[in-house]
Amino acid sequence: MLSRIKAPVLKAEPVYRTVSIQHSPGSRSLKLKESVQAWLQGSVSDPIVAILAKNSHLTRTQLETLLIDILSENFSGKQLKYDEKAKFRLTKAQISRGAFNRTLKQAKDNVIKSIYTVLLLGYLGVFEDTTLNPYLEVANKLHTYVEAYKDIPNKNAELSDHLKVIEMIREELETSLKQLSSPSEGMT
Repeated sequence: MLSRIKAPVLKAEPVYRTVSIQHSPGSRSLKLKESVQAWLQGSVSDPIVAILAKNSHLTRTQLETLLIDILSENFSGKQLKYDEKAKFRLTKAQISRGAFNRTLKQAKDNVIKSIYTVLLLGYLGVFEDTTLNPYLEVANKLHTYVEAYKDIPNKNAELSDHLKVIEMIREELETSLKQLSSPSEGMT
């Protein structure tokens, strides 16, 4: 009698599914988003960027959007669609592709107008006026600061001295930029 009863066949199936970061396209986009947002957060929290952005024709949102548009493809290594780029914004709210594109257009328009303002003033000879010398000096300091970051040495002994120089340049830049951003100290 026992031979006639069929025993149930048990299949051994894994209880937990193995999740691999390397093979999941969703996790790659999440890591890309985290990388872009970390870079953005670091950039917008930089004291020099904060001073420059405050006195530019770009809102924080426009600057963020412009940076995402320009630099996100460097992070991903491929062309991204605007709805993908919209997801990189630092805001927790969902941003539509249309809102991202409108903000991007505003940012680009403001940048172009700023460049044309500089071109106009140059054409009219305003840059030959000595009142712009402090701005030109700050521009040179900015260049020196950026170059100092590019040339960071690998050796610890040189690194410490180099970082001290960078810190001094940064402090000088912050002071100069704050002074120039005040209407009484800037162009008169």
